[in-house]
Amino acid sequence: MHACRSRPRGFTLIEMIAVVVLIAVILTVVSVSFSKSLSSAKVRAASRDLVAALRYTRGQAIVKGEQKVLTLDLEHNSYQAPNRGSTELPKDMKLQLTTAEQELTGANAGGIRFFPDGSSTGGNIAVLMGERVWRINVAWLTGEITLDQPPD
Repeated sequence: MHACRSRPRGFTLIEMIAVVVLIAVILTVVSVSFSKSLSSAKVRAASRDLVAALRYTRGQAIVKGEQKVLTLDLEHNSYQAPNRGSTELPKDMKLQLTTAEQELTGANAGGIRFFPDGSSTGGNIAVLMGERVWRINVAWLTGEITLDQPPD
């Protein structure tokens, strides 16, 4: 008669360590991906809010029949539409402004002016966060406002 040896059931220590390492690697990849998505969503939302403020300013110029200016304070990373409070961007974002020379109000401040016919002084506002740059373009002739998003 042969005695059957029963095989031990369960996992070896090596198998357990391999599984733990695999889970750690997967969680690291997922968290980095999630972090990038979250920061991308933040800069996208801030850029769209700024576009909305520009469109509001243009609309006010047309409706009221008078010039209106959206002002930007680059030192404090903030902007202000007419008859609205100042909006400050999150600390990890930065604004850059390219506009007509007559619209610069200081070394770190300026604006984009809209006229009653819908036209503007034109310009470009860049919202920067790390390597990502979102550009808001304002056409001088038509006052059209467009948002150029970086590829994902």
